[in-house]
Amino acid sequence: VQLQAFGGGLAQAGGSLRLSCAASGRTVDSLDMGWFRQAPGKERAFVAAIRGSGGTTYLADSVKGRFTISRDNAKNMVYLQMNILKPEDTAVYYCAARFVHRNYDYWGQGTLVTVSS
Repeated sequence: VQLQAFGGGLAQAGGSLRLSCAASGRTVDSLDMGWFRQAPGKERAFVAAIRGSGGTTYLADSVKGRFTISRDNAKNMVYLQMNILKPEDTAVYYCAARFVHRNYDYWGQGTLVTVSS
């Protein structure tokens, strides 16, 4: 499984960005897909996930009501729509994948999101 994340950049507080993750090697509906982030000086943290089977989504409390995870099976893509961005959302965001009931073993390169106040 290969993952490529893109779409990061600079946004102002209150603004929006959409991150994309292109998957190859397996279809996104056969994997649990997740987004994680690592802020400067902090450990990598869970942001959002979408189950391969059924498409149930999960969001970290810190982003509920602001972020949405979705996927496009036809394009084999997963997205993270980020609205009402806050400076504390500044981080490198990673796309990750796992087979059901396994660890997240597949990671894309990070994409930097910077939110200015």
